Amino acid sequence: MFMRMVYDDKLAQAAYLIGCQKTGEAIVIDPERDVDRYIDLAKANGLRIVAAAETHIHADFVSGSRELAERIGAKVYVSDEGDADWKYQWLDKKLGGGSYDHTLLNDGDTFSVGNIDFKVIHTPGHTPEHIVFVVTDRGGGATEPIGVATGDFLFVGDLGRPDLLESAAGVAGMMEPSARQLFTTLKKLDSIPDYVQVWPAHGAGSACGKALGAVPTSTVGYEKRFNPAIKAATSQQNFVDFILEGQPEPPLYFANMKRDNKLGPPVLGGLPTPPRVTAGALRHLDTKTITLIDTRPWDEFRKGHVPGSLWLPMGNSFNTFAGSFVRDTDEIYLIIDPAKLVEAVRDLIRVGLDHLKGWFDASDIALYPDSAHAFATLDEVSASEAGKFLDDSNAQVLDVRRATEFAGGHIEGATNIAHTRLAGRMNEVPTGNKLLVNCLGGVRSAAAASHLKRNGYDVTNLKGGIQAWNKAQPQTAQQ
Repeated sequence: MFMRMVYDDKLAQAAYLIGCQKTGEAIVIDPERDVDRYIDLAKANGLRIVAAAETHIHADFVSGSRELAERIGAKVYVSDEGDADWKYQWLDKKLGGGSYDHTLLNDGDTFSVGNIDFKVIHTPGHTPEHIVFVVTDRGGGATEPIGVATGDFLFVGDLGRPDLLESAAGVAGMMEPSARQLFTTLKKLDSIPDYVQVWPAHGAGSACGKALGAVPTSTVGYEKRFNPAIKAATSQQNFVDFILEGQPEPPLYFANMKRDNKLGPPVLGGLPTPPRVTAGALRHLDTKTITLIDTRPWDEFRKGHVPGSLWLPMGNSFNTFAGSFVRDTDEIYLIIDPAKLVEAVRDLIRVGLDHLKGWFDASDIALYPDSAHAFATLDEVSASEAGKFLDDSNAQVLDVRRATEFAGGHIEGATNIAHTRLAGRMNEVPTGNKLLVNCLGGVRSAAAASHLKRNGYDVTNLKGGIQAWNKAQPQTAQQ
């Protein structure tokens, strides 16, 4: 048996390419939509992908199962569990007409790819339709399973959060019942031998849990003994309280991902290839109707940028920033280092931002200004300067950290809205004449500040964030 985890560091998402080396057939479990990576990996190892499977309707990325079905005719295996609201609705909508080759799965079902068997276990709680795949390498002579692709049910050191249907998808009243369902589902781990490897869909940094481990895989037995969420299941109520407490605010785009993965992600047919635009074309973009993303270093951006542009740095948070501040219907232009263009395109399509219309070489930004077009700037103050800034009675503070971070200490009188939810809560932003924005170290607040400035706010970023504030004014930091 061949098995490779294909990991997306930015979304902390893991897909699994599993192949039978005797027959040359392979399956991808929980693929992202830029599927060329899986196809190329399979080919490099003498395999051909014949199937794609999903553990559930994902909220944090656009699934690639439909893309694989269209591009290479892969058979699709997806859950038929859950009620009518949690059924896949794209399986009979093949481009050009007809249905995709697919099998709907229920608890206890089995299927094979080559000489590898997959057994389905229904594991509701994170979502109603969630399933896992217990994998047995029959071609290698095994009669017992080697691993289980656990999706967002069981992680290393955590369990999939049960609140997303309410906190991200807006389904009222689902949080606590889902947590209680997850408690019941835990009993199903007893049917899987302790030695079986755990292959989760996410690792540390994912917003699909609150304390995911940085070790990529584990075993069922180890997690049953040491996973804090499982250890909290001494009673149903204790478990519910533990699993719901301290969950981070989900990025705004999660609701769109649930919708798209349920109804059917648009088929790309390959990576988008946006054209390069000139300085003249850049001047004529209307940043009120399109979204211009500037990926240059923060100091360069704040000292001079195209009015109305967003600052979203190319780093591990690029997907999350973009998914939180950019609407999926927006036409998008990039100011970017050409060497980073393909990376940015992949990042954006993975969170459903497909309307990429053009890019401008960041090294040519000095060509933008002319007699009719000037750069805009964005103010920033140090922690030592912030005290004087806040002496103005019209100044107010917006803290864009998570609620759990905010509760641990903040600037007196600050309003807290997590940066991942800010675009959907603009009516809660303080309306004073001047707004100081902070986070922990200054990066999240800088991105939020660019969004606020684009929307007409007189905004200033706190350099170094609350960390710098605490050092400069420790007597007022913990309020």
